[in-house]
Amino acid sequence: MTSTQADLYAEPAKPALPGSGFQLDLARTALVVTDPQIDFLSPAGATWEIFGGSVTDNDTVAHIGRLLEAAKAADVTVAISPHYYYPSDDAWQFGGPLEQYMHSVGMFRREGPLQLDGFAGSGADFLPAYREHILDGRTVIASPHKIVGPESNDLTLQLRKRGVSQVLLAGMAANLCVEGHLRELIEEGFEVVVVRDATAGPRLPEGDGYLSALINFRFLASATWTTDEAVAALGAR
Repeated sequence: MTSTQADLYAEPAKPALPGSGFQLDLARTALVVTDPQIDFLSPAGATWEIFGGSVTDNDTVAHIGRLLEAAKAADVTVAISPHYYYPSDDAWQFGGPLEQYMHSVGMFRREGPLQLDGFAGSGADFLPAYREHILDGRTVIASPHKIVGPESNDLTLQLRKRGVSQVLLAGMAANLCVEGHLRELIEEGFEVVVVRDATAGPRLPEGDGYLSALINFRFLASATWTTDEAVAALGAR
């Protein structure tokens, strides 16, 4: 990370906006991780060329791993909101630049909603370092979201059924699915804290996706924490 990027990403020394007064209550908290999948987080993934620099600079992979470990130790709900595309989705007749890109590189591709042929180790699979936490029989794996927000999956239902009203939010990608989930969860009445170094964004001529997301997180989220702050809060009893 360059010194200029570090300066841009740093939290403001004197924020103009007031604090929300947020207090974490573990009894009604969930960790939600969007798209902790190979296509985003591994050099072998389809999007590493544009996300890899940000993932590396933020140490995103290790930070998400720490959050999963801390949430399991705290016995709070852990929910994964994954992104999958099936052959039936090829019939879509239109899509924005992001959708066009994702389909063009075969991102999150699966053979079908009821088939696991070729899934293990594919770009749609979970990062190997996370599988022991995600596939433990307790973690909620929501149905796939199809663009960036959870409006098209069952994440909100799963959280409500577990009495969750506060969310620690992490995952990929900062200005896309993380921000999309943040906005929808807020609209649905959840308090949301974004763990700002447990995500990353694309770097393209169009702009720095991580920086754009950080700005919006500060305006919208109940708080933006580091992984250290989130882990400490999950350890508080």
